[in-house]
Amino acid sequence: MSNTSKGWTTEQVIAAAQQGDLRAIATLIDCSHTHVHRFARVLCSTPEDAEDAAQEALIVLYQKIGTLRAAAALASWMFQIVRHECIRRSRLAFRAPAPSPPTQPSVEEGALARMEAERIVASIAALPYEQRAVLVLRDIQGLSGKATAQALGLSRSAMKSRLHRGRETLRSRLGASGTETIDAGAKVA
Repeated sequence: MSNTSKGWTTEQVIAAAQQGDLRAIATLIDCSHTHVHRFARVLCSTPEDAEDAAQEALIVLYQKIGTLRAAAALASWMFQIVRHECIRRSRLAFRAPAPSPPTQPSVEEGALARMEAERIVASIAALPYEQRAVLVLRDIQGLSGKATAQALGLSRSAMKSRLHRGRETLRSRLGASGTETIDAGAKVA
């Protein structure tokens, strides 16, 4: 069973999984795993929540693959499942105090690189959910505008508006930190 270039499985694999073929289900979960985890890591507030949200999404995929109406909608469907789980977990997180991140001393160059990466991730995480979700799908995951809008249940114009506001907010936050940063229109990894 072959995969597409983006790592999502073919329609034949999805159709076989919907019919209960265990090998196809295993292939489908394996191919979806990376995408689901990447999306969850960006949307969830902690690595633990991201891991739990991704696992929950893969369980839902296993249990409900038969309800998927169109094989082409797999990515959108999975991103919506992860999105809902991250929202649920973030609501729970507001009820409990957030643990402070552990600090690890290391060599200067490594520390500076980690600080910059953390600053970018924190700036993305600080975006309002609506802007962050669009920015992650469009600029980090590389989905098309149409697929992004569809995954989030938005019109294209609403998606574009949120993406523009998210990029501008991110540019402002990163620029205000004192260093020149990425072009907000470029992919953030």
